[in-house]
Amino acid sequence: MPFCCSPVSLSGQELFQSCYFNYNTDGYDGDVAEDGKSQDGSETLPYIDESPTMSPQLCAPQGPDGETVSPTPPEGLGDIEKGLEMKKLVLSGFLASEEIYINQLEALLLPMRPLKATATTSQPVLTIQQIETIFYKIQDIFEIHKEFYDALLPNIQQWDEKVTVGHLFQKLASQLGVYKAFVDNYKVALETAEKCSQANSQFQKISEVMHVCTCLCVSGTDSLSFSLSTALLYKPIDRVTRSTLVLHDLLKHTPKDHPDFPLLQDALRISQNFLSSINEEIDPRRTAVTTPKGEARQLVKDGFLVEVSESSRKLRHVFLFTDLLLCAKMKKTAVGRHQQYECKWYIPLADLTFQTLDDSDSCPSIQVLPEHEIEEMKIKISLLKSEIQKEKKAPKGQSRVERLRKKMNEQESWLLLHSPTIPFRIHNKHGKSFLFLLSSDYERSEWRESIQKLQKKDLQACVLSSVELQVLTSSCFKLRTVHNIPVTSNKDDDETPGLYGFLHVIVHSAKGFKQSANLYCTLEVDSYGYFVSKAKTRVFRDTTEPQWNEEFEIELEGSQFLRILCYEKCYDKSMLNKDDNEIVDKIMGKGQVQLDPQTVQSKNWHMDVIEMNGIKVEFSMKFTSRDLSLKRTPSKKQSGVFGVKINVVTKRERSKVPYIVRQCIEEVEKRGIDEVGIYRISGVATDIQALKTAFDTNTKDILVMLSDMDINAIAGTLKLYFRELPEPLLTDRLYPAFMEGIALSDPAAKENCMMHLLRSLPDPNLMTFLTLLEHLKRVAEKEPINKMSLHNLATVFGPTLLRPSESESTKGQHITSASDIWSHDVMAQVQVLLYYLQHPPISFAELKRNTLYFSTDV
Repeated sequence: MPFCCSPVSLSGQELFQSCYFNYNTDGYDGDVAEDGKSQDGSETLPYIDESPTMSPQLCAPQGPDGETVSPTPPEGLGDIEKGLEMKKLVLSGFLASEEIYINQLEALLLPMRPLKATATTSQPVLTIQQIETIFYKIQDIFEIHKEFYDALLPNIQQWDEKVTVGHLFQKLASQLGVYKAFVDNYKVALETAEKCSQANSQFQKISEVMHVCTCLCVSGTDSLSFSLSTALLYKPIDRVTRSTLVLHDLLKHTPKDHPDFPLLQDALRISQNFLSSINEEIDPRRTAVTTPKGEARQLVKDGFLVEVSESSRKLRHVFLFTDLLLCAKMKKTAVGRHQQYECKWYIPLADLTFQTLDDSDSCPSIQVLPEHEIEEMKIKISLLKSEIQKEKKAPKGQSRVERLRKKMNEQESWLLLHSPTIPFRIHNKHGKSFLFLLSSDYERSEWRESIQKLQKKDLQACVLSSVELQVLTSSCFKLRTVHNIPVTSNKDDDETPGLYGFLHVIVHSAKGFKQSANLYCTLEVDSYGYFVSKAKTRVFRDTTEPQWNEEFEIELEGSQFLRILCYEKCYDKSMLNKDDNEIVDKIMGKGQVQLDPQTVQSKNWHMDVIEMNGIKVEFSMKFTSRDLSLKRTPSKKQSGVFGVKINVVTKRERSKVPYIVRQCIEEVEKRGIDEVGIYRISGVATDIQALKTAFDTNTKDILVMLSDMDINAIAGTLKLYFRELPEPLLTDRLYPAFMEGIALSDPAAKENCMMHLLRSLPDPNLMTFLTLLEHLKRVAEKEPINKMSLHNLATVFGPTLLRPSESESTKGQHITSASDIWSHDVMAQVQVLLYYLQHPPISFAELKRNTLYFSTDV
């Protein structure tokens, strides 16, 4: 297909038009597309017809009235010959329609090429990321069908009874996974195209040009109903249906003993299985419930949320329709019975507001579990995962695997119910308020935005009769797009387990703000089925182009996504949220990237940009797996303090406890002991590196640096010092004995053992450990303010102070993955430190005087 695309000193619009209108559409005859709009005008995915009707003869001759005339084989032929001749006619018609389809795909690709060319100019119409999202997989689909066409054409041109084409259809069917990826991306592609049209007048004009040009390519199509979105969707997906129908016809006219018959049968089986799987996924979006006024009430969004009801947490399935929000729970049904939902309440969107409670309204008490209980449950789940992996390799472990999976599902469901703490209140202006708890501000923002977008339409309040409510609630089971609660035990074994280790992220800058504001970013990652906020940049005041350049180290626990949210800091106390007594900052934009192991698992930084509501946030990231992060570098340094044996440092300093430990503890106790999340919140990595360098080089102004530095960076420096010791503080030699001692049941035996193990430590290690121990106890005394309990602190420091040597960690042959390494012994490591934190004060002199002996041989 001839077209010209040479980017020479043209604006995005001029460049696009110069490329696009060189395409010749004369004599173009295309498939008739169905209307892709529902009754309310919203886009819907097509339902794919799998019925084995005759394949459409797109290029068959037409009669005088313009109707298609079915092809007929010449007279005078036998049944087999007639069948083979019919097969040739079916293939000829399909080949002609395949040529038209390839032309249509190329028509879709035409705007992509010039748009990509403008993306690198000073005035891009769209970014590369937006282009790749909107035109996702179209190029691959084009190449698949072009290859198929080129292989099929010579077979038909040199047709005889021995020709086989089944292998070509078999290959085509085997590549249908590309269509699956296309459909999965469709919703995002549509939203991106819609947002780009609204935000960019050039792209809106280009869409209109595409609208006209694609209509020229599709004869018989109602041009008013044909749009970019229908072009993007119906051409590829409609083609899969048509090729499946053609396979039915080819089999009908192929003798069963012909070599083609089994090949065509296999291709048909693959195609039908694919169509069935796609229909299951898109049917919820296709189906709509009709309102009393005859309008289509469509499902826009659904998901599992935690509702606070009667002062307790309840897991609900919430459904957002085009005109109302419905909250339901799954009914308990007998085995074998069809599952159903029970409606708890609904609010018409016309009556729904997000207003905070008046002072006179009562706020339900929210039960929040201590953080250490949440952490303990995570460790239990990790240990169960390790056990499941171990049992999978056992000869008769399958039945035990199922029991363990069931137990893990229960524990993950408990975690999902008790973890969320971010309030999301919705209010019926004619009735009561309802409170949900979410784990992520990103998720809260998505629900709010989806509701507000629907509320911009001319909505009228509706009251459902009991029958209408019953019909709507019954339809939820079929309509739902989220089938299972988001826990890892519901995932297939071949699904990616996510990343375990440390993600280093540098948030560089942002631009695209229309007016100056006080701006900051937060970072969220997913773990255990929900998202958690992990880091926050400083506030960059009164700017349109903040330059943060802050680095964070984020611990990943089976994570697959990184989210970045950009906020405007609000200092107005009148904006206080009644639910959590915190000022609500405005979300300026939000975005998400998938943590692709191949991309991030390199030694080099990977730079990326997230676009959000016209704002571009630039960031870099790299990943270190947990097994690599646990590896220790042998101590070769004699200068500095990081990575140097503790006895070398104390001997050089002529001190009992390293200077770095004493100074960091002193600074934290001076001005950080009331800091919420002290030792848990990540400090800025660049600040930590600056402090590390200062301590290593014994900088004279180290005390000035400490007094000026963010307190989380100082806490992070202390943690880094212990983590980079060539041998853990509680030593490799005593590690097995600590594991044995903490497992003892008899309190007296445990006391004797644990105290003897402390006495067995080298003096510098023991003095440093006791100093840290008393410091952490003083931090925990301020738990009502800093939210750091003894258990929280043990969770942070335990695996750093006490971890197995490489030889120990490889003894267990079942440890095969980073997630297993992480879960192995972690609970015991936390328990060891917690034991000493909960113990009455331990004196160095008293330990040395005590003459009780307990063997440390294990």
